[in-house]
Amino acid sequence: MASLALPPHPRPSVSPTPRFKTPSLRSASPRLFVSNAIAGETSLRWFQKEKINLSKHVNESFHEEGDWENLDADVYHWSRSLRPVQWYPGHIAKAEKELKEQIKLMDVVIEVRDARIPMATSHPQMDSWLGNRKKILVLNREDMISAADRNAWANFFARQGIKVYFANGQLGMGTMKLGRLAKLLAAGVNTKRRAKGLLPRPVRAGIVGYPNVGKSSLINRLLRRRMCPAAPRPGVTRELKWVRFGKDLELLDSPGILPMRISDQAAAIKLAICDDIGERSYDAADMASILVQMLTRLPAVGSDALCKRYRIDSDGHCGKIFLEKLALHLFSGDVNQAAVRVLSDFRKGKFGWIALERPPR
Repeated sequence: MASLALPPHPRPSVSPTPRFKTPSLRSASPRLFVSNAIAGETSLRWFQKEKINLSKHVNESFHEEGDWENLDADVYHWSRSLRPVQWYPGHIAKAEKELKEQIKLMDVVIEVRDARIPMATSHPQMDSWLGNRKKILVLNREDMISAADRNAWANFFARQGIKVYFANGQLGMGTMKLGRLAKLLAAGVNTKRRAKGLLPRPVRAGIVGYPNVGKSSLINRLLRRRMCPAAPRPGVTRELKWVRFGKDLELLDSPGILPMRISDQAAAIKLAICDDIGERSYDAADMASILVQMLTRLPAVGSDALCKRYRIDSDGHCGKIFLEKLALHLFSGDVNQAAVRVLSDFRKGKFGWIALERPPR
C-alpha cells in the first residue's frame, strides 16, 4: 500500500491561541497544519493538545467561508504520494467507440451524474461528442445529499443557464418527468418528418454517464420493469442496448464511460470513495484514510460523528492513525477490513447524507 506520509511542515512560530481566533482558513499556517495531519509519521503532540480547539475552528471557518476549494486542494495534496487511481478496462474502450457512433442516431441525450460529486462525474469530452444535440442533465441519488447540497447545485447550474433535474433511480423519483421531457425536447423531430411526408418515429434518447451513477436503474424505473442489468457496483452494463418505452420513446442504455486517463486525482479519489470506479483501481486503506480526513473537515459530520459511531478517538484529523485504531478495535488489526467498513458506512449514509463537492466559486 502506498504510504500516506507527507513531508512535515515547519512548526508555526506564532502561539496557538491567536491562530484559532483567525476568521478564515486561507492563512497558510492553519490550513497547512491541517493538511499535514494525514502523515502517519508526523508528530502529533502539539496538535493533540489543541485538537478540540482546532476541530471547532476548522468547522466554524468551513461553515462561514464555504471553504470547499481549500478542501479540494487538500485532497489533491494528500493524493500526491499515492498510486494514481486509474481504471480503463477493455469493455469501456469498446463502448466508447460504439457510443460515438450511436450518438449520431440520438435526438436528445440524458447525461447522468452522481449528485454527491457532480463535477467529478462530468466527462471532459462529453460536450464535444454531443455537438449541438439537446441535453438533459440529471443528478441522480438526490436522496444521498442534503437539501443545502441540492440547492447549491441547482443555483450553480441555473446561473449557467442549465436546467438540472434531480432523480432517485432506486425509488423512481423524477424518472417519469425525464421521459416526458425527452419527448418534449425532441418533438421537433417528427414535425420535420411530417413536413417531408415521412411517418413519425419514436424519439431516441441516449442515457450516458460514468460507471455506477444509476443509468440502468433510471431506465428500469421508467419502463417499470427490469430491462437492463443493474447493480450497485461499476462495470455491470457492458454493452449498448436500445429499449422501447411505449410507442413514442426509445432509450439507449450504455456502459459507464471514463476518460482513458484521469488527470485530476482529487476527482479520481472521490470516484473511488463513492464507488463510481472499479475497486481494483485503488487501495481501500488509502481512500478510507482520505475519506476520514474529509469527513472531519465537513461541519455536517465532524470528528465527533466518527468517534460516536466507532467509539474511538478520531486523533485530530489523521486518517491513517484512525484506521489503525479502528482495525485494532474491531478487526484484530486488519486495516483493510477497517477501510472497507468506513467506505461502506459512507456509501450507506451512516454518517448522514452529504455531498463531497460543492459548486466552484
